[in-house]
Amino acid sequence: MASPDPEKAGSPGQGLGGTDHSHQYTENNGMNTIIDENGHEQAPHHGMSIGQYVKTRFTTLKPAMRPAPNPIRLLSMITGRQWAFFGVAFFAWTWDAFDFFTVSLTVEELAKDFGKTNTDITWGITLVLMLRSIGAISFGIAADRYGRKWPFVVNNLLFIVLELGTAFSQTYSQFLACRALFGIAMGGLYGNAAATALEDLPPAARGLMSGLLQQGYAFGYLLATAFARGLVNTTSHGWRPLFWFGACPPVLIIALRLLLPETEIYEQHASVRRTARANGHNKGGVSATFLREGKVAIKKHWLILIYLVLLMAGFNFMSHGSQDLYPTMLRSQYSFSANAVTVTQVVANLGAMSGGIIVGFASQIFGRRISIIVMCIIGGALLYPYTFISSKSLIAAAFFEQFAVQGAWGVIPIHLMELSPGAFRTFVVGTSYQLGNLVSSASSTIESTIGERFPLKNGGGKVGYEYGKVICVFMGCVYVYTILLTFVGPEYLGRSFDVSEDEDVREVAGEEVVRGAVIASHMHGHGHGGDAEGSGSGSEGGEGVGGKAQGKEVEVA
Repeated sequence: MASPDPEKAGSPGQGLGGTDHSHQYTENNGMNTIIDENGHEQAPHHGMSIGQYVKTRFTTLKPAMRPAPNPIRLLSMITGRQWAFFGVAFFAWTWDAFDFFTVSLTVEELAKDFGKTNTDITWGITLVLMLRSIGAISFGIAADRYGRKWPFVVNNLLFIVLELGTAFSQTYSQFLACRALFGIAMGGLYGNAAATALEDLPPAARGLMSGLLQQGYAFGYLLATAFARGLVNTTSHGWRPLFWFGACPPVLIIALRLLLPETEIYEQHASVRRTARANGHNKGGVSATFLREGKVAIKKHWLILIYLVLLMAGFNFMSHGSQDLYPTMLRSQYSFSANAVTVTQVVANLGAMSGGIIVGFASQIFGRRISIIVMCIIGGALLYPYTFISSKSLIAAAFFEQFAVQGAWGVIPIHLMELSPGAFRTFVVGTSYQLGNLVSSASSTIESTIGERFPLKNGGGKVGYEYGKVICVFMGCVYVYTILLTFVGPEYLGRSFDVSEDEDVREVAGEEVVRGAVIASHMHGHGHGGDAEGSGSGSEGGEGVGGKAQGKEVEVA
């Protein structure tokens, strides 16, 4: 899929590709890739002007039609260590979603207990979404500077404390305070989970595994739905047992993460920073090098950072707008029983999980942008039956609507990773996701507030609100917005994450230092992610980059 490279975005006046280098084109599994004069991979349309970029928005939607690999073969390429990284990230992201939806699934119970309206309780959802960006920024910077491991552990420790705090809240103010703090803790997880799960994987497997990772969200929703049915209002403690239970699994997640080391790609970046310091290339040590990388990333990639926030706002409006108030709509507008709501939600989330995995895999063949756009079109076409059918046949519409919503979402983890500056991948992925959450934070409150303007009456008395109409119109607008943003945006299908292909790192540390570190890595590092010691051009006595180079040797045709 030919598309301009946001990694190479230059300063204003240079065009999308920045400084124009001498280059040649080579065919790389169905996409045109530029190789510069130093033999480094550049994105399609490197050096293209803004005008040229605009002209290619239609032509680049042509499906890449890369050869479809056997999914079994892709899975067999993943090592045990990579599976361990993926597994712990998947279950942490699953429980992040579980903890979030505990409030969505108990809105009416919380409102009754605290003597508030449903709209008042949805502020507990809104505060979580609003404050997630603080966690994404702080934990994202920590993960890129100090490693993926310990910020991940701290995140999950906070999950335990704050979920228990919510469970023991006695007043509405205490409830809101716990949810606000919970938002900060939850905000730090997504970027770290995506980096932990995906950055060490073989490139050919990333689309499939991206879709699987993202469906931790749907799996968490499914688990929350099932456990809410089993734990809420089945004891004298009302809604509280669901939150008590939510504090337990993070203990196991923490234990598993403590058993694992850092990812190989993070070790590569950390080792280059130490090598640069050892050779006197940068004054002030590792932290100074890290800060210089940050300055370079902001200077060169500020436009793509803004774009990713806007894109993720659309995606978060899409998921929260279609899900958060849906159980309330089923009960209030269509009088579904508790069992019927549970069955509908479980089926919807099975559709979501199927869509994310299938479309994530398909995006590796057809391209990221075209996969997202097609899913948004399908989702828009299904809005009427999803929100206006009152019989049990609505369950089928719920399955396919969430197939489309989470099908589009299944592309997002790897799409964000491919578009993000390498040295700040956790920060950019997490922050763009959570700032998008901030923009969309009032989704459920907006829908609830507008819905209450359309009361439904039966025999002269109010029996509910016409939430279906509001969700339908709201989601229609969101789909149009997301399609337009995806259409105008860039794509870097199949990008290498190897540090030697990171232009920002080469600019900060120097071509010679990076080359020497990579040579040392090939000589002494054999996939364990450690810092190989040895000599090389410009890095005598320095520490090499741990782990194998990624990108070219593991791509599957």
